[in-house]
Amino acid sequence: MVQTRVLTSPFTELSTMKFKSFLAKPFTAYVVKQIRKQMNTAVADQEAIFRDLLKTGVNTQFGKDHHYKDIQSPADYRQAVKIRDYEAIKPYIDQIKEGKHNILWKGQPLYLAKTSGTTSGVKYIPISKESMPNHFNSGRNAVFCNLAEAGSTRIFDGKLIFLSGSPELERVGGIPTGRLSGIVNHQIPSYLRTNQLPSYETNCIDDWEAKLDKIVDETIDQNMTLISGIPPWMQMYFDRLTERSGKKIGDLFPEFSVLVHGGVNFEPYRARLIESIGRPVMTIETFPASEGFFAFQDSQQAEGLLLNTNSGIYYEFVPITDITLDNPRRLSLADVKVGENYALIINSNAGLWSYNIGDTVKFVSTDPYRLVVTGRIKHFISAFGEHVIGEEVEYSLMKAAREQNVNITEFTVAPMISQEKGKSYHEWFVEFDHVPESLAEFSLSVDNNLRQKNIYYDDLITGNILLPLRIRPLRKNGFIDYMKSIGKLGGQNKVPRLSNDRKLVSELAPFLAEEQ
Repeated sequence: MVQTRVLTSPFTELSTMKFKSFLAKPFTAYVVKQIRKQMNTAVADQEAIFRDLLKTGVNTQFGKDHHYKDIQSPADYRQAVKIRDYEAIKPYIDQIKEGKHNILWKGQPLYLAKTSGTTSGVKYIPISKESMPNHFNSGRNAVFCNLAEAGSTRIFDGKLIFLSGSPELERVGGIPTGRLSGIVNHQIPSYLRTNQLPSYETNCIDDWEAKLDKIVDETIDQNMTLISGIPPWMQMYFDRLTERSGKKIGDLFPEFSVLVHGGVNFEPYRARLIESIGRPVMTIETFPASEGFFAFQDSQQAEGLLLNTNSGIYYEFVPITDITLDNPRRLSLADVKVGENYALIINSNAGLWSYNIGDTVKFVSTDPYRLVVTGRIKHFISAFGEHVIGEEVEYSLMKAAREQNVNITEFTVAPMISQEKGKSYHEWFVEFDHVPESLAEFSLSVDNNLRQKNIYYDDLITGNILLPLRIRPLRKNGFIDYMKSIGKLGGQNKVPRLSNDRKLVSELAPFLAEEQ
């Protein structure tokens, strides 16, 4: 097993003190004060990060290949460095995996985060000493901002659980390598480990269901105060706890008050998770990825997630209409507008240069810079020219679900293409907590919502090019059983919301509910 060292962070200065009872409030106040200051200096901080990144990058192989020494401005940079995805940067990653130094960033990465890509297979994302605080401190900052607003730090008197991947690491090119959640697990300071669950041994279990049973064993009798993870896997944890105890989560854990989530849009899962808890709790949304921790919810009162503008990442924003162009517009933070969809491009102090992470965002505020994640660039439906995105399908489904008091467990959408004019439609595979009394009425409500949200889709329905959407219910635990069948149950794995082909839904066919 690879041994790793804990990086110095603001937490470590407090490691010999009684953090939970004495220092939580003042330290939280200090961190939040710094974040509030940075809200007012976001554009200047981004300009400074750009200069600092180039200063280091000029001595790397990538910097030499792209003539960093001649770059004087962001405009020069955009001419020299084109937007790239993982496939385009992979030749440099391969050199890092061979043990070479100064390829994308100075020296070698501290870690390689191993993640699954939809088109590239396994991806290896570098994490440097300089970028590690972004991954670790951002989650902490999200919690601190919301606790400061609430005026309570009592969660540190109880147990905290982070449903994550295995912390076991291998070595690739001499570099410790593993899942990001497991890597971050190594950075938790020793004094917080007395709060942390599950145990290291349990976290190392590969089989998700066996791991989940052990997590339940270790937590069911504990004073859980904060629970964090990807929503579908938190729901599995809650279901297993209720099966074992016969209690709602809020009754089982009376001091449980904070739920931290990320990875997928929370709204499709919110109603069922809160129902499982049985009472309101504070929910905190985060926007993390292997490439960086980009934004987090800093307030229960404000819409959107606060962009991490002073954390070693320089952002570029490409209007979504330009993303397929050879020379798309690339905007700096100062140039973005509220309400427009952008592809998020990052330049990081781990050596990711003009890297397209694949997510789309929309700003809801520029003072401060807060955004919402609207979907994935490759996850949309445009089989008929409608260009329906994730934000639109999630809105349409959840609006109908709220109006008809229906809980959604999981869903995905794909086109059903017919050779006969007017016979094609969008097919929705949906797992309900309970199937609506009238599935036809529910389907029509979802369809009307989508027509109101997307004018191109509405035109296709009005012009009899498409039939209204059709919903096919999956059996209970259908998505879980599917993910298990392909070896992707648990951890950071997610079901794509949208596809332009029928590969995923054809694989889901065996998990459909029986026709009524």
